[in-house]
Amino acid sequence: MSNFRREVITLQLGHYSNFVGTHWWNLQDASLSYDPETPPSEIQSDVLFREGQTPGGHVTHTPRLIAMDLKGSLRTLRQEGSLYDAGKDTSATTWEGSLMMRKESPAEKNSFLEDLDKLDKGEVLAEDHFYSSPLPQRSGAVSVETVNSQLARVQKCYRLEGSVKVWSDFLRIHLHPRTVSVIHQYNHDGEAHRLEAFGQGDALLQGSVLEQLEDKLHFFVEECDYLQGFQVFCDLADGFAGLGSKVTEMLQDSYGGRGILTWGMAPVSHPDTTPMKELYHVLNCALGTVNMAAHSSFFCPLTLRGGLGRRPSAPVAFPHLNYDPSLWYHSSSVLALALDALTLPYRLKNNSSPMWQLADSLSVSGRKVVAAYGAVPFPMMHGGTLPDALSACADKLPWKPLSACTELGDGRCFGQWATLKGFEGQRLTSSLPAGTQPATPLHGLHSGEDVLASYIQSFYPTSPLALQLVSTPSALTPPFPQIFSQSLSAQGFLQSQTPPPGSRGPAVSSAPIMTSLQSGPALGSWLSELHRGAVALDIRRVAPSFLSQGPEMGDYKEALEELRLLGLCYRDEMTHSSSEEDDD
Repeated sequence: MSNFRREVITLQLGHYSNFVGTHWWNLQDASLSYDPETPPSEIQSDVLFREGQTPGGHVTHTPRLIAMDLKGSLRTLRQEGSLYDAGKDTSATTWEGSLMMRKESPAEKNSFLEDLDKLDKGEVLAEDHFYSSPLPQRSGAVSVETVNSQLARVQKCYRLEGSVKVWSDFLRIHLHPRTVSVIHQYNHDGEAHRLEAFGQGDALLQGSVLEQLEDKLHFFVEECDYLQGFQVFCDLADGFAGLGSKVTEMLQDSYGGRGILTWGMAPVSHPDTTPMKELYHVLNCALGTVNMAAHSSFFCPLTLRGGLGRRPSAPVAFPHLNYDPSLWYHSSSVLALALDALTLPYRLKNNSSPMWQLADSLSVSGRKVVAAYGAVPFPMMHGGTLPDALSACADKLPWKPLSACTELGDGRCFGQWATLKGFEGQRLTSSLPAGTQPATPLHGLHSGEDVLASYIQSFYPTSPLALQLVSTPSALTPPFPQIFSQSLSAQGFLQSQTPPPGSRGPAVSSAPIMTSLQSGPALGSWLSELHRGAVALDIRRVAPSFLSQGPEMGDYKEALEELRLLGLCYRDEMTHSSSEEDDD
């Protein structure tokens, strides 16, 4: 790993954010290389990971991560982890009276977690299922050589759709003992004591919760050589929106000058939802957006919902994905795969851009809300070229909205950062013989950067554009769900011939991804819609309990006014007059 690090500390606040984060960390762990003969990666892993050592002397790489969730959300995962557990002495006791013990049966582990336990014990896995790439080493307890020698031979496939209840059910890596914080005041399951309202989360960051967070932050911050900032994954539709608002405010006050990139997560649907809970979701999204944007370098909502209002349109559909939007295990994997590309600029070894540069290029003139778009996967033909792939998209961009914010389609954008990841083995230019007439202008260009820039600028001719091209693909190791179309090869590229109906093609083990972060007038429409949805609710009549634990009515109205003004920041000369008419 590099001697010079620009470390990033990650915070995951809420159950769905931990779903996305678990997939995301599994992807990061898959890119860690323990073999000195492996070609060096373009990605600098120690930006995110810290190196440690177990009591037995084994080297570990664990995330610089603080994950917060509610009581009952861990199931089989021990809060303190198992990497550095030297055993606890339970022999001493001072009570001499009679004892009554109640033993609760431990939660049952799925096949994936059972196999991880076997690997930690040095056991050999049975060859009963097959996967197109080996299950990688679990960062932690047993030696690298022991695990790799087994997994070079055993390739397993897991179908966990029916067994994933919480995010730890598919967590592949070990976590540091200081990572997990459980908020005991609220329950993950059941109807009682749920963290449903913004004010509940806002009031949490005090007392023991604040002390735990500050202690964990100090631990991770103090061991950094050069901390470039924080990335915050925070649930947007429940009470964690209030907690995230307080956490980002604390980070801004305590670590001013560092980057704070906040990603607001919202699932397509919530289990056991009701009309009242849907009202709460709208209000939480509105208040969370304006508050977290105010305290962050930028704020980007991430969701596959068709909108964040009470009546969203259909979930986002991708041409080459067959995912179930109602399954958090599926939808979070799509967002994590996109997030792997969206966060690349500040995680590269060479030509990287620090967090502040990424944020400053997008959040100009107070426009601190940005929208994300992604082609998951990017439709590139196996053996083809980048000009071929982009030309096949014709007059329509290949990406889909990841922020419930549709593009206006008129070429207006204040700033854009586009990333193409995972084209390894494919050509970025046409390499035409001398004297050959290029089929399109794209085929006549001489670098991948020029090809991609020319294509995007044909849609946004006057907009500032930054590009990042990385050949290394995202390794989709178990237990990433197999949600890909049969039209894709094992490397995630389009095949000229698809398998016949009824046959099973190869499992997709990597995939090319294209993403875009944008700041543009479309966000003004999105923020205005979010504002109108909240203002239209007579909160004192339809949801009086929402204010029972805060915020005060005056603070609530002030926040909605700030949301309205934030939307106005995205007006330009072409939209100014029409926006005024809409406001009237």
